[in-house]
Amino acid sequence: METATDDVVQVLHPHGASGIVLVCEHASHHVPAALQDLGLPEDMRKGHAAWDPGALGVAEGLSQRLDAPLVASRVSRLVYDCNRPPEAPSAILECSEGREIPGNIGLEHRVRADRVARYYLPFEARVRAVLDTAPAQVLVTVHSFTPVFMGQRRDVEIGILHDVDTRLADAMLARSLQHTALHVQRNAPYGPQDGVMHTLQQHGVSRGIPNVMIEVRNDLIATFAAQAAMAQMLADWISQSLSAVEMAA
Repeated sequence: METATDDVVQVLHPHGASGIVLVCEHASHHVPAALQDLGLPEDMRKGHAAWDPGALGVAEGLSQRLDAPLVASRVSRLVYDCNRPPEAPSAILECSEGREIPGNIGLEHRVRADRVARYYLPFEARVRAVLDTAPAQVLVTVHSFTPVFMGQRRDVEIGILHDVDTRLADAMLARSLQHTALHVQRNAPYGPQDGVMHTLQQHGVSRGIPNVMIEVRNDLIATFAAQAAMAQMLADWISQSLSAVEMAA
Protein backbone atom coordinates (compact mmCIF):
# COMPACT_ATOMS: atom_id res chain seq x y z
CA MET A 1 0.00 0.00 0.00
CA GLU A 2 1.33 3.43 -0.93
CA THR A 3 2.13 5.66 2.02
CA ALA A 4 3.08 9.31 2.43
CA THR A 5 4.60 9.83 5.88
CA ASP A 6 6.19 12.57 7.98
CA ASP A 7 6.86 12.86 11.71
CA VAL A 8 3.32 13.91 12.54
CA VAL A 9 0.93 12.32 10.04
CA GLN A 10 0.81 9.56 7.47
CA VAL A 11 -1.48 9.04 4.51
CA LEU A 12 -2.03 5.46 3.40
CA HIS A 13 -3.41 4.60 -0.04
CA PRO A 14 -3.45 8.31 -1.01
CA HIS A 15 -4.84 7.59 -4.49
CA GLY A 16 -7.87 5.64 -3.27
CA ALA A 17 -10.66 6.38 -5.70
CA SER A 18 -13.88 5.42 -3.91
CA GLY A 19 -14.72 8.94 -2.70
CA ILE A 20 -14.49 7.76 0.92
CA VAL A 21 -11.83 9.33 3.16
CA LEU A 22 -10.83 7.59 6.40
CA VAL A 23 -9.28 9.33 9.42
CA CYS A 24 -7.67 7.77 12.50
CA GLU A 25 -6.81 10.56 14.94
CA HIS A 26 -5.61 8.30 17.78
CA ALA A 27 -3.55 5.81 15.78
CA SER A 28 -0.28 6.08 17.75
CA HIS A 29 1.06 6.25 21.31
CA HIS A 30 4.34 7.85 20.19
CA VAL A 31 5.65 10.71 22.33
CA PRO A 32 8.44 12.73 20.65
CA ALA A 33 11.76 12.47 22.49
CA ALA A 34 11.89 16.22 23.16
CA LEU A 35 8.84 15.86 25.44
CA GLN A 36 10.65 13.38 27.71
CA ASP A 37 7.76 10.91 27.85
CA LEU A 38 5.57 13.67 29.34
CA GLY A 39 6.87 12.43 32.69
CA LEU A 40 4.66 9.33 32.42
CA PRO A 41 5.36 5.70 33.29
CA GLU A 42 5.33 3.22 30.42
CA ASP A 43 1.95 1.72 31.27
CA MET A 44 0.24 5.08 30.78
CA ARG A 45 2.31 6.09 27.74
CA LYS A 46 1.29 2.91 25.95
CA GLY A 47 -2.17 2.35 27.42
CA HIS A 48 -5.56 3.32 26.02
CA ALA A 49 -5.31 6.80 27.55
CA ALA A 50 -2.53 7.52 25.03
CA TRP A 51 -4.11 6.06 21.87
CA ASP A 52 -6.84 3.81 20.46
CA PRO A 53 -5.42 0.27 20.43
CA GLY A 54 -6.41 -1.67 17.32
CA ALA A 55 -7.98 1.31 15.56
CA LEU A 56 -5.17 1.78 13.05
CA GLY A 57 -5.25 -1.89 12.06
CA VAL A 58 -8.98 -1.69 11.44
CA ALA A 59 -8.61 1.58 9.54
CA GLU A 60 -5.85 0.12 7.36
CA GLY A 61 -8.08 -2.84 6.55
CA LEU A 62 -10.91 -0.50 5.64
CA SER A 63 -8.57 1.53 3.44
CA GLN A 64 -7.69 -1.58 1.43
CA ARG A 65 -11.22 -2.91 1.18
CA LEU A 66 -12.94 0.41 0.41
CA ASP A 67 -10.22 1.80 -1.90
CA ALA A 68 -10.04 4.82 0.39
CA PRO A 69 -7.19 7.09 1.51
CA LEU A 70 -6.48 7.00 5.25
CA VAL A 71 -5.05 9.91 7.23
CA ALA A 72 -3.55 8.79 10.55
CA SER A 73 -1.84 10.71 13.32
CA ARG A 74 1.62 9.51 14.34
CA VAL A 75 1.61 11.22 17.76
CA SER A 76 -0.05 10.27 21.05
CA ARG A 77 -3.26 12.05 21.91
CA LEU A 78 -1.65 12.91 25.26
CA VAL A 79 0.72 15.16 23.29
CA TYR A 80 -2.18 16.66 21.34
CA ASP A 81 -5.60 15.18 20.66
CA CYS A 82 -6.16 15.73 16.94
CA ASN A 83 -9.91 15.26 17.40
CA ARG A 84 -10.07 18.48 19.43
CA PRO A 85 -9.80 22.12 18.31
CA PRO A 86 -6.93 24.20 19.74
CA GLU A 87 -9.23 26.14 22.04
CA ALA A 88 -10.55 23.02 23.77
CA PRO A 89 -9.00 22.31 27.19
CA SER A 90 -9.17 18.59 26.35
CA ALA A 91 -6.84 19.07 23.39
CA ILE A 92 -3.90 18.82 25.83
CA LEU A 93 -5.03 17.00 28.94
CA GLU A 94 -3.45 17.65 32.34
CA CYS A 95 -5.14 14.59 33.80
CA SER A 96 -6.57 11.40 32.32
CA GLU A 97 -8.67 8.88 34.23
CA GLY A 98 -7.58 10.41 37.51
CA ARG A 99 -3.86 10.32 36.69
CA GLU A 100 -1.83 13.48 36.19
CA ILE A 101 0.19 14.06 33.03
CA PRO A 102 3.21 15.97 34.38
CA GLY A 103 4.44 17.18 30.99
CA ASN A 104 1.10 18.86 30.30
CA ILE A 105 0.50 20.62 33.60
CA GLY A 106 0.56 24.42 33.65
CA LEU A 107 1.76 24.89 30.09
CA GLU A 108 2.39 28.48 29.09
CA HIS A 109 0.41 29.86 26.16
CA ARG A 110 3.47 29.78 23.89
CA VAL A 111 4.07 26.11 24.68
CA ARG A 112 0.47 25.20 23.94
CA ALA A 113 0.68 27.22 20.73
CA ASP A 114 3.82 25.31 19.77
CA ARG A 115 2.03 21.97 20.31
CA VAL A 116 -0.81 23.18 18.09
CA ALA A 117 1.61 24.28 15.38
CA ARG A 118 3.72 21.12 15.49
CA TYR A 119 1.09 18.42 15.88
CA TYR A 120 -2.43 19.64 15.11
CA LEU A 121 -2.08 22.04 12.21
CA PRO A 122 -0.08 19.64 9.97
CA PHE A 123 -2.58 16.87 10.67
CA GLU A 124 -5.57 19.10 10.01
CA ALA A 125 -3.97 20.40 6.81
CA ARG A 126 -3.32 16.87 5.55
CA VAL A 127 -6.91 15.80 6.22
CA ARG A 128 -8.12 18.89 4.37
CA ALA A 129 -5.78 18.27 1.45
CA VAL A 130 -6.85 14.64 1.07
CA LEU A 131 -10.51 15.64 1.20
CA ASP A 132 -9.87 18.32 -1.42
CA THR A 133 -8.13 16.00 -3.83
CA ALA A 134 -10.14 12.77 -3.40
CA PRO A 135 -12.66 14.34 -4.31
CA ALA A 136 -14.33 13.34 -1.08
CA GLN A 137 -17.95 12.28 -0.93
CA VAL A 138 -17.88 10.59 2.51
CA LEU A 139 -15.86 10.94 5.74
CA VAL A 140 -15.42 8.03 8.18
CA THR A 141 -13.31 8.27 11.34
CA VAL A 142 -12.15 5.15 13.18
CA HIS A 143 -11.65 4.81 16.94
CA SER A 144 -11.55 2.22 19.70
CA PHE A 145 -12.55 2.33 23.36
CA THR A 146 -11.73 0.39 26.49
CA PRO A 147 -14.19 -2.22 27.86
CA VAL A 148 -13.92 -0.71 31.37
CA PHE A 149 -13.71 3.03 32.01
CA MET A 150 -13.27 4.50 35.48
CA GLY A 151 -14.33 1.18 36.98
CA GLN A 152 -17.52 0.93 34.90
CA ARG A 153 -18.06 -1.94 32.45
CA ARG A 154 -19.28 -0.90 29.01
CA ASP A 155 -21.81 -3.17 27.35
CA VAL A 156 -21.71 -1.43 23.97
CA GLU A 157 -19.38 -3.16 21.50
CA ILE A 158 -19.65 -0.89 18.45
CA GLY A 159 -20.66 2.75 18.61
CA ILE A 160 -22.02 4.62 15.58
CA LEU A 161 -21.47 8.29 16.34
CA HIS A 162 -22.70 11.39 14.55
CA ASP A 163 -23.20 15.12 14.93
CA VAL A 164 -26.01 17.01 13.18
CA ASP A 165 -25.65 15.04 9.94
CA THR A 166 -27.25 11.68 10.72
CA ARG A 167 -27.56 10.26 7.20
CA LEU A 168 -24.82 7.65 7.26
CA ALA A 169 -25.25 6.83 10.95
CA ASP A 170 -28.99 6.28 10.45
CA ALA A 171 -28.37 4.00 7.48
CA MET A 172 -25.76 1.98 9.37
CA LEU A 173 -27.91 1.60 12.46
CA ALA A 174 -30.87 0.48 10.37
CA ARG A 175 -28.72 -2.29 8.85
CA SER A 176 -26.62 -3.34 11.82
CA LEU A 177 -28.33 -6.69 12.36
CA GLN A 178 -27.59 -7.65 8.76
CA HIS A 179 -23.86 -7.39 9.44
CA THR A 180 -23.11 -8.14 13.09
CA ALA A 181 -24.46 -9.76 16.23
CA LEU A 182 -22.41 -7.36 18.34
CA HIS A 183 -24.16 -4.81 20.56
CA VAL A 184 -24.40 -1.61 18.50
CA GLN A 185 -25.51 1.74 19.92
CA ARG A 186 -25.97 5.28 18.64
CA ASN A 187 -23.60 7.92 20.08
CA ALA A 188 -22.07 5.53 22.60
CA PRO A 189 -19.86 5.27 24.55
CA TYR A 190 -19.39 8.93 23.59
CA GLY A 191 -21.57 11.52 21.92
CA PRO A 192 -21.71 15.21 20.98
CA GLN A 193 -21.89 16.16 24.66
CA ASP A 194 -18.35 14.76 25.12
CA GLY A 195 -16.70 17.06 22.60
CA VAL A 196 -15.67 14.24 20.27
CA MET A 197 -17.18 15.55 17.03
CA HIS A 198 -14.45 17.97 15.97
CA THR A 199 -13.19 16.07 12.92
CA LEU A 200 -16.73 15.31 11.75
CA GLN A 201 -17.75 18.95 12.19
CA GLN A 202 -14.58 20.45 10.74
CA HIS A 203 -14.29 18.24 7.69
CA GLY A 204 -17.63 16.48 7.15
CA VAL A 205 -20.50 18.67 8.28
CA SER A 206 -18.79 21.78 6.92
CA ARG A 207 -18.60 20.20 3.43
CA GLY A 208 -22.10 18.80 3.51
CA ILE A 209 -20.86 15.24 2.94
CA PRO A 210 -22.15 12.17 4.83
CA ASN A 211 -19.92 11.43 7.81
CA VAL A 212 -19.73 9.06 10.75
CA MET A 213 -17.43 8.07 13.60
CA ILE A 214 -17.05 4.36 14.30
CA GLU A 215 -16.01 3.26 17.81
CA VAL A 216 -15.04 -0.40 18.37
CA ARG A 217 -14.41 -1.90 21.80
CA ASN A 218 -10.71 -2.63 21.84
CA ASP A 219 -10.90 -6.14 23.26
CA LEU A 220 -12.65 -7.12 20.01
CA ILE A 221 -9.70 -5.98 17.87
CA ALA A 222 -6.73 -7.04 19.97
CA THR A 223 -5.08 -9.17 17.25
CA PHE A 224 -4.26 -8.67 13.58
CA ALA A 225 -6.75 -11.38 12.65
CA ALA A 226 -9.51 -9.71 14.68
CA GLN A 227 -8.72 -6.33 13.12
CA ALA A 228 -8.90 -7.82 9.63
CA ALA A 229 -12.21 -9.53 10.36
CA MET A 230 -13.65 -6.33 11.84
CA ALA A 231 -12.47 -4.33 8.83
CA GLN A 232 -14.16 -6.74 6.43
CA MET A 233 -17.44 -6.62 8.32
CA LEU A 234 -17.37 -2.83 8.61
CA ALA A 235 -16.45 -2.39 4.93
CA ASP A 236 -19.48 -4.40 3.84
CA TRP A 237 -21.69 -2.54 6.31
CA ILE A 238 -20.46 0.89 5.25
CA SER A 239 -20.78 0.07 1.55
CA GLN A 240 -24.36 -1.14 1.86
CA SER A 241 -25.30 1.83 4.02
CA LEU A 242 -23.76 4.31 1.59
CA SER A 243 -25.77 2.81 -1.25
CA ALA A 244 -28.91 3.48 0.77
CA VAL A 245 -27.85 7.07 1.47
CA GLU A 246 -27.17 7.65 -2.21
CA MET A 247 -30.53 6.19 -3.22
CA ALA A 248 -32.29 8.47 -0.74
CA ALA A 249 -30.50 11.60 -1.96
